[in-house]
Amino acid sequence: MVQNRYIKLGLTLFCVVGAITLFYNAPLYGQFLTALRPVLYGALMAYLLAPMVNYFERGMLALRRKAPSRRGLAMRAVSILLAWTVIGLLFYLLASVLMPELYKSVQQLISNAETYYRTISGWVEDLLESNPTLEQWVAQQIDGIYEELSNWVTRELLPQAQQLMVAVSGGLMTMVTFLGDLLVGVIVSVYLLATKERCAAYARKVVYGLAPQENVPWVLRGAAKADAIFSGFVRGKLLDSLIIGILCFIGCSILNFPYTPLVSVIVGVTNVIPFFGPFLGAIPSTFLILLVSPLKALYFVLFVLALQQLDGNVIGPKILGDKTGLSSLWVIIAILVGGSFFGIPGMFFGVPVCACFYSAVNFLVESRLRRKGLPVENEAYERPDHPPRPGKGA
Repeated sequence: MVQNRYIKLGLTLFCVVGAITLFYNAPLYGQFLTALRPVLYGALMAYLLAPMVNYFERGMLALRRKAPSRRGLAMRAVSILLAWTVIGLLFYLLASVLMPELYKSVQQLISNAETYYRTISGWVEDLLESNPTLEQWVAQQIDGIYEELSNWVTRELLPQAQQLMVAVSGGLMTMVTFLGDLLVGVIVSVYLLATKERCAAYARKVVYGLAPQENVPWVLRGAAKADAIFSGFVRGKLLDSLIIGILCFIGCSILNFPYTPLVSVIVGVTNVIPFFGPFLGAIPSTFLILLVSPLKALYFVLFVLALQQLDGNVIGPKILGDKTGLSSLWVIIAILVGGSFFGIPGMFFGVPVCACFYSAVNFLVESRLRRKGLPVENEAYERPDHPPRPGKGA
């Protein structure tokens, strides 16, 4: 027993020293992450594609209910192939249809920048015509902003863009490295998808081997809950944003709005941010359309409101449901805190992280209430002058 304790103590010290050396040695830490980058790519791809693979496999199993084991392996391979085929077709459609139109929209926006500046100046002059002093001050501010923006474009943006083009054209090795990492990541994802049950079994084996026996059910239950929250929210939100972007592109094309590809990308990308995303995407999109046609900008606002109502009442609940279990207040707090620390990624991942903490705290509180024989319903604690009776709801 004493020898085993010393062995465990030595392994713990070795792991601690190794972790400190790794995380405080910047070159070694960077090299370690660079080496693991393809594996991380593959793990992320496998995590996102697992539901699609399961869907195809269930469909084939429904057709062949009494398939032998060899056919089961073949079904898994066909399911993985179908999943990657769908992803390949999706990227092909984006590259062949959306990207050229998006490039034209950005090019048109840049070429019309001076015209839009004159339009805004005319609006300001008409609006402040009765107050010459305020009009002159606002005009000076607009001129200053336009001059600073022009200087920034000519002195900083264009030289940096030229340097970037030189770096891209001369940095062929970097592009080859990225594509190589991506290819290795695809191979890793295929392996993980093919052996996902075996990988899950090994993870449970590690938990049983390292955690105390009485804590194993809680660890597995917590891991399953966190996986349900993250998988449901991340996959669901990405799918929901993709659908909203496609619907926005179709609707804007039918209504003949200007900058349709650019607006659709903005609306779809910002939709991944809960609560604030629709507003973050609608404001700049409305301003772009307003520069071309105020009437179409009004129509676009009505269209976005209808689209968000469709998303909030039909599409979102069907895809996401109540995956996080958070109220609107906690969603706002999670977005604000995550965004203040980690920017846009923090605004996206802050909600599932907060949901995991909320679920853990709620589980611990309810467990202690049950031990005390107290009810777990919130309604039992609404009146402070009438404490809940022991045994009720326990």
